[in-house]
Amino acid sequence: MRTEQITSAQNPKIKTLLALEEKSRLRREMGLFVVEGRREIGHCVESGFRISTLFVCPEIYGDGPLPEAESVIEVPASLYDRIAYRGGTEGLIAEIHERSLKLSGLDLPENPLVAVLESVEKPGNLGAVMRTADAAGVDAVLVCDPLTDLYNPNLIRSSLGGIFTVPCVACSSKEAIDFLKARGIQILTAQLQDSSWYYDTDMKRGTAIVIGTEDKGLTDIWREAADAHIKIPMLGSLDSLNASVSAAILLFEAVRQRNS
Repeated sequence: MRTEQITSAQNPKIKTLLALEEKSRLRREMGLFVVEGRREIGHCVESGFRISTLFVCPEIYGDGPLPEAESVIEVPASLYDRIAYRGGTEGLIAEIHERSLKLSGLDLPENPLVAVLESVEKPGNLGAVMRTADAAGVDAVLVCDPLTDLYNPNLIRSSLGGIFTVPCVACSSKEAIDFLKARGIQILTAQLQDSSWYYDTDMKRGTAIVIGTEDKGLTDIWREAADAHIKIPMLGSLDSLNASVSAAILLFEAVRQRNS
């Protein structure tokens, strides 16, 4: 690995790193995204992603072995504090080569459990769903008609690396519906209208649980494609839950049924 030292925040490589964190267009153009933290970078590498440039602060990281990278840049603690988005990242920040997974590349087991999110806008919500998907052993997450890119730093941070541990595909709703129906995977849409209680619905067979936005819910293309509509009891005055909370309730009901 090539190693160099940088001490100035005005260095072009430092400016590029910060720009990659802020600008989705630059991430697409360069085919790179940014990951902070030893754990998150570890999940990323274990999932087959390659590190382009690794920024390391020896004063924080210590003397342990570094992940394999095309180049390594050492920075002092004073500069690392300026480029790190959050504390507790163990002195490591990496620029990673993008690797886009397609629906055709998904290798699903028999009777898979799939989470589907339509038009999720907030990276933190999607990241939280990815953490839940990892915990529930979900086989894939389909992000349909996304309003945020899958390599948004806030998404990666909030997922704690779950965006790398669970196969995640960005696609259109129509592509997702065609994919699920071609494989005989039942589509269950979370909605209040014309619905059955989620715990009364069989989720032991191949199942895709579809969740929409908190303000608008799901669009008609999913309502019409659904094999069943399911709902969560709402006993208070409000009629919606955070998308990540809904996903956790419904996905772990599937886990309960499959392990009972």
